[in-house]
Amino acid sequence: MMSSQQLKSGWLGKLLVVFLKLSLAFAGPLRPLNGTECAAKGPASYIVVFTGYWSPQAFPKQYPLFRPPAQWSKLIAVSHNRHFRLWEEGAKASRGVQNFAEVGVTVELMKSAKEARKRRSVGTMYRTAGIPNGIGHSSTELLMLPRNSLLSLMVKVIPSPDWFVGVDSLNLCEGSQWKQDVTVDLQPYDAGTDSGFTFSSPNFPTSPPENISKITSQMPNHPANSFYYPRLKELPPIASIKITRQSRSLHRQVPMSNHILPNSISPQRFSVTPLDCEVSLWSSWGLCLGPCSKGGIRHRTRYILLRPANAGVPCPELEEQAECVPHSCMKLQ
Repeated sequence: MMSSQQLKSGWLGKLLVVFLKLSLAFAGPLRPLNGTECAAKGPASYIVVFTGYWSPQAFPKQYPLFRPPAQWSKLIAVSHNRHFRLWEEGAKASRGVQNFAEVGVTVELMKSAKEARKRRSVGTMYRTAGIPNGIGHSSTELLMLPRNSLLSLMVKVIPSPDWFVGVDSLNLCEGSQWKQDVTVDLQPYDAGTDSGFTFSSPNFPTSPPENISKITSQMPNHPANSFYYPRLKELPPIASIKITRQSRSLHRQVPMSNHILPNSISPQRFSVTPLDCEVSLWSSWGLCLGPCSKGGIRHRTRYILLRPANAGVPCPELEEQAECVPHSCMKLQ
């Protein structure tokens, strides 16, 4: 006969089997977390081309012409998985993102990526040369691995308080297939660490820091802002990223990194943004030197804050006159 200990062990074993079957039945098939896991069998090679469309026709308001002129910083790109974020809209900027967005320094940004690479959260880091104009191309080659199929990148807007363009966690793998071509239009972002309104604003730290936010034609809602175009529903693209998969040959590999490509941007990509004239408030009425009862005239003036461009609304009259009133008269000696 079986002992009570053996009966107890057999009963517990059967109960464990039933529990496991129920757990698997309710769990259903296993799925990749957040849909970011890549099941591709091998790596993929891509060419990434960054194109700047920052022109005085598309963005005429306060367009920087010198000290320094409109330009783009070096591009910072990182391949990674879902356990790493280079930057994220709606979240606070890291020290590395702050330093890059404000002054273009990459030390802290690359340091955090290198530390994440030790944990296998980051694959490879890439940099391209800066672009000395608002319009131009730069490019680099990427090698993407299935375990790090997400791509994030940043480019600083120069000059600016803490503005940048970028891509956050773009997945280049879909299921078991690498994507062939991806194009993303880029809009400016505010890192939330400097409170300047214009491209050439002096350093004015935001305390406490705010979250990273997208800059739109109406946000920040302040007429002094360099991207404030209330007539537009949305800003035209200030830049774009084109990612194209390459066929890698073992016998012929042409490295492509830190290239600045020729300025051969198709003109139809550019928008023409009308810029309306902006004028100051009226000055006080001046004193009247003429007769107070009849015939005397007083004047007031205003000046142009922003000249119109691209068929925007022209400036109104800058001087106004009216008949004198007794309290504005000056008695002649």
